[in-house]
Amino acid sequence: MAELSDVLADTRSGEVMPFDPLAIEVLWEVARRSGLGGELAILSGYRTPQTNRLVHGAGDSQHLRAGALDVLLPAERLAGFGEQALKLGRGGVGIYGRRNFVHLDSGPVRAWGDLPEGVAVAAARPAPADPLARMAEAWAQTRSR
Repeated sequence: MAELSDVLADTRSGEVMPFDPLAIEVLWEVARRSGLGGELAILSGYRTPQTNRLVHGAGDSQHLRAGALDVLLPAERLAGFGEQALKLGRGGVGIYGRRNFVHLDSGPVRAWGDLPEGVAVAAARPAPADPLARMAEAWAQTRSR
């Protein structure tokens, strides 16, 4: 998690905050369900209050507590990724179709943005047992390349 926290540091200042493992779990599961493998392009992870103001982030943004990720996606993958995030029923999901990214966080279950027609936000679901072990193993494999 320390390495992930370094990678997800504030993009302007470089300041690092320990990242919320639950947010990483959400990203991991949504990527798995939507069939995305390999590297993901993360636009924003942790944000300092100064960076959050500069990007016009919400005053209570989950980015401020290192619990949110903005994932850049190809236009053709955006809807499917967003739909899987909504169906997961864990954390917040913001779909920004015109800017090709999806916001995922480990906060309360909620949704906003360009939501796919006919797809509802799933009821809150508990986290699965020990997905961090699977993620740690996959992360270690990417580091050995």
